[in-house]
Amino acid sequence: MPVSRVADVTTFPELLARLLRGDSARPLVTFYDHETEERIELSVTTYANWVAKAASLLIEEHDLERGNSLRIDLPTHWLGPVFLGAAWTAGLVVSDVDDPDAVVCGPEGVESWAPRAHDLPVLACSLLPMGVRFAEPLPDGLHDVGIEIWSQPDSFIPWDPPQPDDPATRLAGRTTSQSEMWSAAAAGSLLSDGGRLLSVANPASPPGLATFAEPLARSGSLVLVSHADRQRLEATYVAERATARFPA
Repeated sequence: MPVSRVADVTTFPELLARLLRGDSARPLVTFYDHETEERIELSVTTYANWVAKAASLLIEEHDLERGNSLRIDLPTHWLGPVFLGAAWTAGLVVSDVDDPDAVVCGPEGVESWAPRAHDLPVLACSLLPMGVRFAEPLPDGLHDVGIEIWSQPDSFIPWDPPQPDDPATRLAGRTTSQSEMWSAAAAGSLLSDGGRLLSVANPASPPGLATFAEPLARSGSLVLVSHADRQRLEATYVAERATARFPA
């Protein structure tokens, strides 16, 4: 079946729905950690289920609303694309501001965000394989994603869905709307339509955002590598049948 970019998509929920109507069993995000030897692969369907659970966690459990800001303070990890998708599904704005309406962090962010936990939702991810809970209890007020996410449903339909002109990101002082994001992603040049991009960039960071958005908009997929071993990257590239890499 030929693949093509989805240039006329204006919101993330519309894009994900189109991907699910296609080959939903194909890989969408494949994650490697060269340090821990972890490998996890999310098909389109599995990714959509994780996004639904994360969106429900943010909206139903922590009372966020369309237009609220979410800080994704995660290292290079497959949960970054999950929470990006969850934010855009719910109409939240992914932001790097110091005073967000909620934050998702990894183990390294627990200490710095713990003092804010009584003012805003702080959702902490252990980053252990399969997204399981922290081995030790978290500081008072922090929420363990590895505990709370599993009880959320595998589907999520926002009662106040995002609109094309709604901001999707507010990063490095620049605001980008949902429609602007997907228009730029569909016109991007990191990979060909249907291609497979190997990247060592954090997709939740301004430089790495396109490494996730473009594969989605161009019916491709992402091979995300954390703690990359330069000598092993070529082997990973070949094994995963990647067609492009970032940085090039």
